[in-house]
Amino acid sequence: MTIAVLGATGMVGSRVINEAAARGHRVLALSRKPASADPADPDVTPIAVDAQDPHAVREALTGSASTGAVDAVVLTLRTAPVDEEFLVGATRTVLDIAARLGIRVLVVGGAGALRSPDDRELLIADNPAYVPAEVKDVAAAGIAQLRTCRAHGGADWVYLSPPALLLPGERTGRYRRGTDTLLTTAGGRSWISAEDLAAAVLDELETPGPEHHITVVHHDEARRPEGGAS
Repeated sequence: MTIAVLGATGMVGSRVINEAAARGHRVLALSRKPASADPADPDVTPIAVDAQDPHAVREALTGSASTGAVDAVVLTLRTAPVDEEFLVGATRTVLDIAARLGIRVLVVGGAGALRSPDDRELLIADNPAYVPAEVKDVAAAGIAQLRTCRAHGGADWVYLSPPALLLPGERTGRYRRGTDTLLTTAGGRSWISAEDLAAAVLDELETPGPEHHITVVHHDEARRPEGGAS
């Protein structure tokens, strides 16, 4: 496949690019300030794209003679401090363009949109056990992003919520997959490495599931897998 990654220089985006390239896919690394091309990795093409510029996004996703048509786009945008208006606007732009081009969209969103494991009526964003007051605006932005996806009638999309904790770490290629409820390990932790999240992204692109909202968590040998890679 040819996969466009928007937010290519971020923690998740950079690892999605590495994972995709390692699996033999062609990658368009889209970011406002792209890294320099690596001659040792000709299948990764850095492209300068402002996510707020619909023309630039459309041009990048249309592809070219050298990059080929894009088959899927991974949206991994983050802002610090959080900017909900930007996140929602950029997501809508990508969904609009992808729908017209027939491109699948995988949005790496936030854990706040998931249901609490002990109370499915309580979103993680409203559960102080997982989301302290100082990051509620981040969780709220993720929920708004998911609502934007759900409100879009024409796009082929999937929203991937990470677990409560996402950190750089080791790639094991093993994780548990769920849908709209936060997953935890046998020890009660909800976490995954960014490297294994990237593996889950590529697994979903290569073998799409039927759900629009999914999540993953670190694989725990002491607990039986609930689906996904194990």
